[in-house]
Amino acid sequence: MPEALSAPLVVEFPFTRSLGPVQSAFLTGLRERTVLGVRTAEGKVLVPPVEYDPVTAEELRELTEVATTGTVTTWAWNPAPRPAQPLATPFAWVLVRLDGADTALLHALDAPGPEAVRTGMRVRIRWAPERTGAITDIACFEPYDGDGTGRSAPHDGEFTDPVTGIVTPARLDYRYTPGRAQSAYLDALSGQRIVGERCPSCHKVYVPPRGACPTCGVATTEQVEVGPRGTVTTFCIVNIKAKTLDIEVPYVYAHIALDGADLALHARIGGIPYDQVRMGLRVEPVWTESGRHPDHYRPTGEPDADYDAYKELL
Repeated sequence: MPEALSAPLVVEFPFTRSLGPVQSAFLTGLRERTVLGVRTAEGKVLVPPVEYDPVTAEELRELTEVATTGTVTTWAWNPAPRPAQPLATPFAWVLVRLDGADTALLHALDAPGPEAVRTGMRVRIRWAPERTGAITDIACFEPYDGDGTGRSAPHDGEFTDPVTGIVTPARLDYRYTPGRAQSAYLDALSGQRIVGERCPSCHKVYVPPRGACPTCGVATTEQVEVGPRGTVTTFCIVNIKAKTLDIEVPYVYAHIALDGADLALHARIGGIPYDQVRMGLRVEPVWTESGRHPDHYRPTGEPDADYDAYKELL
């Protein structure tokens, strides 16, 4: 039996968002060691603040300062912190209702062990030494012996140099192990061949193969070699350069229906100006010397495919 393939994969998409007046005041306040909530028409103080009342959907603007101490409402122990989590040592995830607030804030609690954590325990904010206007300005919570007043005070939300936008990192690290069908597909690619699998019921050929027909729900085992040439069915022009790709913009990413396949795959189009790529363009793969998959597809010089030949694959 061949050795199962396995490889680490990272899905990462940091995105930039602008902040409205409520979120801007909240994050700027954290930079200044001030925690702000927002008061609803019913008089409840929501921390973290939201821009619209979750009950009435009315816009909320009445900012309120709450205490930096609070009470744990519920918790869960994290024995093995992952990279980029608030603490490198085991800690508790806690929901903390800050004094003066009516809702709870999720963050980390620095505690020596799960036996030291309980619902109802008193905690306080430990501020990060360097603060930039982000939720990480709260380094974590720590146990606290004092009582709370439960009172809040109005705040105008005005700060010098307010935070108006943030970059939110989104990253998922995992190890991917393909099944039988995709392992055969990847093995064929290493030999500069492209194989799919045919459904025994509807006879469609799927590339990349999935191990089962998504339409009929039956297993696919018959391998079919397709391509290598194909037809551009749809495409888009990419104008934003990716940090991890050494490709100059603009360039074209396209869906390509390989000859003999009933499912279009996506790939980059090269060897032609981006504004000359079109639906129906006939293309072929370009392999690098040590590449395990086509680097890109280029025009073959053949006449464009007729629309009826690929319209079902759009």
